[in-house]
Amino acid sequence: MSNVIEIRSGVELPSLREEITLLTSDGLELVGELSLPLGKPPVATLITLHPLPTHGGFMDSHVLRKAANRLPYLADIAVLRFNTRGTSSPRGTSQGEFGHGNSESADVAAAVDFAQQRGLPNLWFVGWSFGTELALKYGIDHEVLGAILLSPPLHRTSEEELKRWNGAGMKLIALVPELDDYLQPEAAAERFSMVDDIEIIGVDGAKHLWVGEASTTRVLNEIVKVVNPAANPLPEQVTL
Repeated sequence: MSNVIEIRSGVELPSLREEITLLTSDGLELVGELSLPLGKPPVATLITLHPLPTHGGFMDSHVLRKAANRLPYLADIAVLRFNTRGTSSPRGTSQGEFGHGNSESADVAAAVDFAQQRGLPNLWFVGWSFGTELALKYGIDHEVLGAILLSPPLHRTSEEELKRWNGAGMKLIALVPELDDYLQPEAAAERFSMVDDIEIIGVDGAKHLWVGEASTTRVLNEIVKVVNPAANPLPEQVTL
């Protein structure tokens, strides 16, 4: 008997979930999870970078968790989530200590190495808040197609680091909430002005934490529009 499932906050659609461990170049083990489409290869891969762990960010921060719960089934996208060094979640605690965005360069590299070793296709970073800083500072050094930035605060990324993206052949897309606590769309356009190829999308009514199903749906649709446009827009319900 088939069931019609409304796509709402807590829904978890079928996928192949695997608990993983990432190994960093400085000898740490980072806990994570890989979510894959069932019975078919993914068409693209999201390497997610979570918000600030000293302010409650971790691999289960709600937009990233919902991406893992929905996108493998709805859009044939693999979603790799992990806790950066010193960060805890129900999956466990990653070794090491919070590095203020500096030593986390090795965490980003470990995630990319894992994805490449597994043969995952079409790699994209999806960073949220602190995670956008990691993507901007270190993503340019890796073989990825680009980065999608959710609520970039630009607290830790220098102008020199931003300029490195010019001419790199990678896409940068920033989703900037209208009511963000740190960087709103007009200010984002100014701060990112030295980056030639960035697309800044202001999201009316949204806040830094993307609270509410409408905000989550908007974020996930914008991600899918970039990495697998054939699956956009995402359905509001499915039959299982």
